[in-house]
Amino acid sequence: MLPIPSEKIRPIVSMAINQSEKEISEYLRHSFNDYIFLKDGHRLTGYLNVRDAFNKDTETVTLDQIKQLTHSLDHACFLNKEHTLLDLYQVIGEAVTLVKDENNQIIGYIKREDLLVEMFKSDSQNTGLLKTILTSIPMGIFVVNQDQKIINCNDSGLKMIKRKAMEVINHPACLIFKQKHIDCVFRTGETLLNQIITKDNMGILADYSPIIQNGQEVSGVVIVVQDLPMVEKMAMEMEYVKNLNNDLNAVLSSVYDDILVLDRNGILLRCSEAMTPDYWDIDFKQFIGKCLLHMDFDSEFDPIAIQYVKDNKEKYSVVYETKIGKKVLTVGTPILDEAGDLQRIIIALRDITETANLKQQLDKYKKELDGLKKKDLFFNQMVYRSSGMEELMIRVKKIAEFSSTVLISGESGVGKEVVAKAIHQMGKRSSQPFIKLNCGAIPEQLLESELFGYVKGAFTGADVKGKKGYFEQANGGVIFLDEIGEMPIQLQVKLLRVLQENEVVPVGSTKTIPIDVQVVAATNRDLSMMIKEGKFREDLYYRLNVIPIHVPPLRERTEDIAPLTMHFLKQFNEKYNKHYTFMPDALNLLELYSWPGNIRELQNVIERLIVASDEDTIYADLVSKLIKFDLSLPESRPLNRVIPMKQAKEKLESELIMLAMERYKTTIRAAEVLEISQSTVSRKYKKLLEQNQ
Repeated sequence: MLPIPSEKIRPIVSMAINQSEKEISEYLRHSFNDYIFLKDGHRLTGYLNVRDAFNKDTETVTLDQIKQLTHSLDHACFLNKEHTLLDLYQVIGEAVTLVKDENNQIIGYIKREDLLVEMFKSDSQNTGLLKTILTSIPMGIFVVNQDQKIINCNDSGLKMIKRKAMEVINHPACLIFKQKHIDCVFRTGETLLNQIITKDNMGILADYSPIIQNGQEVSGVVIVVQDLPMVEKMAMEMEYVKNLNNDLNAVLSSVYDDILVLDRNGILLRCSEAMTPDYWDIDFKQFIGKCLLHMDFDSEFDPIAIQYVKDNKEKYSVVYETKIGKKVLTVGTPILDEAGDLQRIIIALRDITETANLKQQLDKYKKELDGLKKKDLFFNQMVYRSSGMEELMIRVKKIAEFSSTVLISGESGVGKEVVAKAIHQMGKRSSQPFIKLNCGAIPEQLLESELFGYVKGAFTGADVKGKKGYFEQANGGVIFLDEIGEMPIQLQVKLLRVLQENEVVPVGSTKTIPIDVQVVAATNRDLSMMIKEGKFREDLYYRLNVIPIHVPPLRERTEDIAPLTMHFLKQFNEKYNKHYTFMPDALNLLELYSWPGNIRELQNVIERLIVASDEDTIYADLVSKLIKFDLSLPESRPLNRVIPMKQAKEKLESELIMLAMERYKTTIRAAEVLEISQSTVSRKYKKLLEQNQ
């Protein structure tokens, strides 16, 4: 007879089957037992393997699944506390065998593996049978001798530890199992149960049972292992989480920001390992596990971002200043689950004191740079090379710093409007409106309402909503009154009042409207002569002529003709997608012309040359055809008196130059024939043209 050791008999853990699926699933999920017995009332009806009920894809267990997995006790194997070898064959196919006492009452159960181990420990003559049985059972079996080497195992065990037999048999058991567990069993002679082993992508649950010889000496150990995918998965996940935690700590230590991690209620869970000591007098580690919303930090830390994220589940950022003058950027970020519920609050803290100071300086420099760009804008619009225009531009830059009234004089087409825009763009009013009004282009009866505006019902045909005048539209900015000499005398009185009082009265109203406008006026007429003729008010003239500017005509600054020509040529090439160029002699001819229409005429001539040219290169011949030069000289009379030789030479030289230019059209060709330099021909020819005008 073979007795069953009492310590190997496991108690019956039962569960009523009349519960809900959810209750049964929760019970099974949290059970520490391998087998659960089912009872109907007070009667046991069957048992099931907990691991069979739950796998990696199972969340809940249905009643139908439980019925399918239940092993009925009607077909179960029963043993008394003492059994024979014959009984072993009866239970070999069952994972669980129920044990009865002498009164035939069920007192527990024994697992098949435990029964086999006990059998082989008590009967050494069944070694042959052991190999057969070891192969058949699903549990892993490893037999360790007194030298702590593995001398036998089954295929199930090899699969669980993911090794081959040659890598295991006659090798030290500590290569697979923990040395301290093996030493404990050999030292105490006691069974060691439920030891989790995870290594080399292996996860098993091991039971160590001593093989006792002569009643007290431990001659070996039988190790029964279970392949627990969930245990292995949990172990791997624990290892992953451990590594992830190490990585997280490394990241938190290396990032520039100081990081606080809080739960949904504002309780601090963790923080950066090394919080920046330069601006924190707080040791955040001492607050781990505490709610930061309820702490008093004495102006060292403001939890407003935590409160906002907790209440709104939205990202929030705020900058505050600590009591030592440091500016801290706090960014709160919510971490939400799939249902949108708040799980974590991440607070990133960064010292931006230096950044804030740099930003202030950058904003200051940016404003200065924007101002410089605006001041340089008119240089791109005004193209010049002459010293006269250089002096004019220097003066314009100076005038732009003030809001004084400016009167621009000059012939038609010299660029008076461009000068007015330059004053606006370079001045303090550059961000405000620039309103242009041509006083000679609007009928006299409408000019007053355009300048000062009108109210509802001011005159027949007036807009029912009224209308703001140009002065009111330009409030805060600059108004440019072009052709001021064309303004009717009766309106000049009202304009004078606007300049004196800085207010306007709309047509049809008696209410004054205050304005702040810089007035820039322009004219191509001689206002002094108009004053004498009674066509322009003298008092208005002196009110406008606070800062006079005279723009010289193009004939007085011939150095500007070439750059202006290239400027207009570039504009037209871009407009018409062409690639026209000027020959030097063609440019030279343009410089010889007097340009009565000034820059406007030059622009029109350039466009005319482009349209008329049959080639991409514009030659002097074409220029001479389109521009009529006055090449005639007073009729030369033969000498009938003696004159100084120098005067005679100059007379002959002039006639030869005029004759050469009339015949050959260009200064380059004329210079070749006369065998003098091109610059000499150009200079003398220009002088002759000026004398003829």
